[in-house]
Amino acid sequence: MKKKGKKYQAVIAKVDTTKLYTVEEACALVKETSTVKFDATVDVSFRFNVDPKYADQQLRGTLVLPHGNGKTKKILAITHKEEEAKQAGADFVGGKELLQKIQTENWFDFDIIVATPDMMGELGKMGRILGPKGLMPNPKTGTVTMNIGQAITEIKKGKIEYRVDKEGNIGLSFGKVSFDANKLVDNLNAVVEALLKARPASVKGQYVKSAAIHTTMGPAIKFTFNGR
Repeated sequence: MKKKGKKYQAVIAKVDTTKLYTVEEACALVKETSTVKFDATVDVSFRFNVDPKYADQQLRGTLVLPHGNGKTKKILAITHKEEEAKQAGADFVGGKELLQKIQTENWFDFDIIVATPDMMGELGKMGRILGPKGLMPNPKTGTVTMNIGQAITEIKKGKIEYRVDKEGNIGLSFGKVSFDANKLVDNLNAVVEALLKARPASVKGQYVKSAAIHTTMGPAIKFTFNGR
């Protein structure tokens, strides 16, 4: 196993692995513990006391980060309301011809698809292609809607999706190391609030098993919050 460098060892020493930091402490510390030269992404990881094989314990939804997460998402809008989608800032707008391009050219130069309900018949035929990539639009996440302009605007402003995996984990990016610590705090609090609100009624006892934030290549910083 490759030994970590002195710089990384010095960073590791700043983190008390036995401590649960406050949100404010964790966000300040995560900026100090980034070891890479680029503007690293700041991620948060949760382990929940849920069993996703039961429909009522599948955590999935969206939330809006007050300051975005520093990533610009390319949006593909599949709709007949093309002008509305373009004005809202969609990167690609069209109908069947763009779906055909995905099929014939293996074109995936976008991060998310939004669509109006009338186009779901065509999109449904591409479930085997879009489903495994997590690109199929869904009314639950606001990516299938008649208000397509509003949906695009919200995504561009910082709306993100979360979804629990088979082991009960959720991980997402909520900022960059270059963000002011207060902005990271605001974003992390928004994530915590949304996930606490999404607690299934069938979950008994402790809901959040653990929570930690970290940067790209950086150490995990465990944190706690009210309502846990």
